[in-house]
Amino acid sequence: MTPLLLALVLAAPPSPAPASSPAPASSPAAASSPGGACEGLSTLALPQTTIASARSVPAGPMALPAEAPGEPPARPVDMPALCRVMGSIHPSADSDIQFEVWLPARDWNGRLRGIGNGGFAGYIDVPALAGGVRLGYVTAATDTGHRGTPVDARWALGHPEKVTDFGYRGIHETAVRAKAIAAAFYGRPVRRAYFHSCSNGGRQALMEAQRFPEDYDGIIAGAPANDFTHLLAQAAWNRQATELDAASYIPPSKIPALEAATLAQCDAKDGVRDGVVDDPTACDFRPQSLLCRGAESDGCLTAPQAAAIEKLYAGPRTADGQRVHPGLVPGGASGPGSWPLWVTGTAPGQSLIGAFGSQFFGSMVFEDPSWDFHTFQLERDMKKADDKLAGTLNATDPDLGAFRRRGGKLIVWHGWSDPAISPLNAIAYYESVKARMGAPAADEFVRLFMVPGLQHCGGGPGTTEFSGASALQRDAEHDLNLAMERWVEDGVAPGRLVAARYNGSDAASGVVRTRPLCPYPQVARYKGQGSTDEAASFACVAPAAAGPRPPVP
Repeated sequence: MTPLLLALVLAAPPSPAPASSPAPASSPAAASSPGGACEGLSTLALPQTTIASARSVPAGPMALPAEAPGEPPARPVDMPALCRVMGSIHPSADSDIQFEVWLPARDWNGRLRGIGNGGFAGYIDVPALAGGVRLGYVTAATDTGHRGTPVDARWALGHPEKVTDFGYRGIHETAVRAKAIAAAFYGRPVRRAYFHSCSNGGRQALMEAQRFPEDYDGIIAGAPANDFTHLLAQAAWNRQATELDAASYIPPSKIPALEAATLAQCDAKDGVRDGVVDDPTACDFRPQSLLCRGAESDGCLTAPQAAAIEKLYAGPRTADGQRVHPGLVPGGASGPGSWPLWVTGTAPGQSLIGAFGSQFFGSMVFEDPSWDFHTFQLERDMKKADDKLAGTLNATDPDLGAFRRRGGKLIVWHGWSDPAISPLNAIAYYESVKARMGAPAADEFVRLFMVPGLQHCGGGPGTTEFSGASALQRDAEHDLNLAMERWVEDGVAPGRLVAARYNGSDAASGVVRTRPLCPYPQVARYKGQGSTDEAASFACVAPAAAGPRPPVP
């Protein structure tokens, strides 16, 4: 799998559970659509909207497209009968926001599920649409106004309205149309609406809470790229740190040694040695400890390489010391979705985050396809990006008062081993909401979960399965989506969640371990007895109560 394809898979929203999963206890009574109503939706009149097709799809196997361009098609999936609506929205003369809404023909649970996009979007996530409708949700997705791969932003050249559609308008307009289509199809409105996505999809999630608080009742933002202009300024700065001087480049062959040294120093700080750095902020690892003492090898770092890693950890700052975006953190540097994919690339010029940075500055900021990262100047070019695009692309507003007043709930989650977007960014946004809203008010409607050992939106050495099809069980204790629904519909705020790690891709392959995920700032600590592979052996405690840590038997 190429870096581009893997990036799309990793940035995709968490997959829903299979159709055989039971509906949650809070689901309303089964409801069927009016007979023969689907095709009639093709004439539904909606503002600035063209319905291209509305057709009934019978129950049975459905061939789904690949999850990423160039991948083999997915295996056919057994689907319930549904109504598939395809259309486009035109809020401006240069807008063509393609969308799809899939509606269960029977047994609608009364809910809408919104689907987001990774990277620069440009695709409709058909597998996620299928997953949602199999669970009884009306499910809606959009390409946000353009078609292309998630790492290609050339569509933005000379198209500011399309940048606006990508920034916030596409997701919002799709939510509005999906609700109208559902109401016309079923003869009653959507009862509750939910949105859950990761990476750029996490940015979309926070944009919805900040700009359009009426769209969704429950919003889950995973690893949000919400400080978009500064994140991609950091991407260009990081690339300079590792490539401007050829001696600073860290080849992938050295990453295992970096990870081994990190784990040797920081793995057991939570009382358990399990190959995971649970809290990188408590890890005082220094790359200089790996300096070569003799001939260079894959087991050591040269001085320029160690200095480059220190820069990546520190993150960029302005001349007066202001932080641009948080740096990376120790831990989780190796593996399929780690530093060799995002940070170093397989060779100079091949890092994924570097590609995002070049596309952003070349296609969106300077609108010059020949833009070269060698010319990047942090403060000058970041100011240009902020002046031109921060108001359209950034979702950093901490004032969520309107969302709170209408009863909305927000959950943010982020992997502690994310090499694409610093996990410290999610903490920074959460703390900004608490500071703006007041801690008691924020606690009424916002939760943050930090996931040890989780890389960017998936993968990594930790217990990283806690949502949708990957959850150990489909209930509010194991599935973040159902925890959100219980919070919105029953008023039960999520406490600890139980995350799992499997031998393979799902629980059927065997469970390696389970661990609790705790609402930040609480952390999971071993109680001193019981198996360290069982969540029941851990408690969620305040950081001050975490130590001294009991030894592992």
